[in-house]
Amino acid sequence: PWVRMKIAATLDGRTALANGKSQWITGPEARQDGHRWRARACAILTGAGTVREDDPQLTVREVPTSRQPLRVVADSHLETPPQARILQGEKALVFAAVSGKSLPNAEIVVMPNAQGKVDLGKMLEELARRGVNELHVEGGFKLNGSLVREGCVDEFLIYLNPSLLGDSAQGMVNLQEMTSLDQRVKLKLQSAEMVGEDLRILARLA
Repeated sequence: PWVRMKIAATLDGRTALANGKSQWITGPEARQDGHRWRARACAILTGAGTVREDDPQLTVREVPTSRQPLRVVADSHLETPPQARILQGEKALVFAAVSGKSLPNAEIVVMPNAQGKVDLGKMLEELARRGVNELHVEGGFKLNGSLVREGCVDEFLIYLNPSLLGDSAQGMVNLQEMTSLDQRVKLKLQSAEMVGEDLRILARLA
C-alpha cells in the first residue's frame, strides 16, 4: 500500500510530552483536516504505545464518511489493553511478534522478525493481500522511526503548531544516531499551507 505518515508537532519538532501525552498539540481545524485524510485511507495504523498513552479511537468523526477505515495496531508483545477504545466497534487487526494471547474484538496476526518485533515489510504485504492500497499512519516516534528506517513510508503529512515544547519532549521520528549530514533522510516538499493556526506540510522521500 501507499503509506502516509501523519505527524502533529510543535515548531521544534516535538510530538508529545516526556510522559507521552500529546492531546492536543494542533488546533481544531488541523484535527478536522486530519480526519479527511483518515477518511480516504483504507486502513489506519498505530502502535501499542500510542494506544496505551492516548487511547485513540482511530475512527473518522470530524467529516462525513460512508465507511470507516480498518484499524490496525503494531503490537509486538500484545500489550494493547483489553478495554482500549480501538477494540470497540468494528473489529481491529493486530500484528504481533508473539502468540498465546488474545484480545477482544481483534484478529491477531503473528509476524515476528529476527529482533522479536513485528515484521513491518511482511505486515504491509499482508495488508495489501487484504485489499489495503492506502495506509494512514498515526503512531508515536518509535513506530515512526521503525517504519522510516525500514523504508516503509512513501509520504509525510506533517502539521506544525506555532509552539515549543523543548528537549525533554518526544520527537517526530526515532532514528539511529548519525555522524554525517549525508545520512539525513531527505524529503521533497509537495505543498505547504496554513490550516487554521497550523502549517500543513506534505512531503515525499527525495
